[in-house]
Amino acid sequence: MTRSANSDCTLVIMAKAPRPGMVKTRLGPSLAAGSITELYRCLLDDTLALAKSLDHIEVVMMCPAPDVEDLARSVGKAVAIVAQTGDGIAAGLSSVFEQFASTGHRRVIAFNSDSPHLPASTLQRAFEMLAASDLVVGPTYDGGYYLVGATASHPNLFLGDAMGTANALEALMAQARSLGLTVTVIEPFYDIDVLADLSRLADELLRAPERAPKTAEWLRTFRTRRMQSGEANDTALPGASARS
Repeated sequence: MTRSANSDCTLVIMAKAPRPGMVKTRLGPSLAAGSITELYRCLLDDTLALAKSLDHIEVVMMCPAPDVEDLARSVGKAVAIVAQTGDGIAAGLSSVFEQFASTGHRRVIAFNSDSPHLPASTLQRAFEMLAASDLVVGPTYDGGYYLVGATASHPNLFLGDAMGTANALEALMAQARSLGLTVTVIEPFYDIDVLADLSRLADELLRAPERAPKTAEWLRTFRTRRMQSGEANDTALPGASARS
């Protein structure tokens, strides 16, 4: 897209400060808290690199208010960090569009921080779809969504009791219909919530590490450490045996 086509586009990465026990908690049964925190830092860095690779699109991070200082220390001055209003995912998403779509940014996309392997072309296409739709949604295979974009703030669009569940996408679509909004759904993708997701990502990055280089390097080092320590689950991530 040209500069004129992109000049009204803002990508908001929904993030948290990488603190043990506070991020990617569904990986807890499979990985130690310190390992999860290391992984999340890599996912966040690669997500930011993906976002910054898009031409002429403003990139911002949004996080819970108590996380702003810690997150700023993690990412440095690479991007502006703003606090969401309220607690929880629904409040965060509402804050994205209240703060940015209401201040002259006509096309705003909220993007998760754990899909850095998403093709940049998908994000570009999502912005393009907002030229003709009120909403654009990128669904995940587990019933949620990895991005949602809008051209305005719509009160009550996000339902707090459905966020983070297998009904999140269904609830969003139902609310959009009730508000009379036009919706474009782009291709489904996956984020990193459980070990099966991480195993899939590890397998893909083994073949194409450039898609998320910091995460790929962390996974390579993690596999090596587990093999050297002789842990029983050292093949939990694909590629472990190939490097033994």
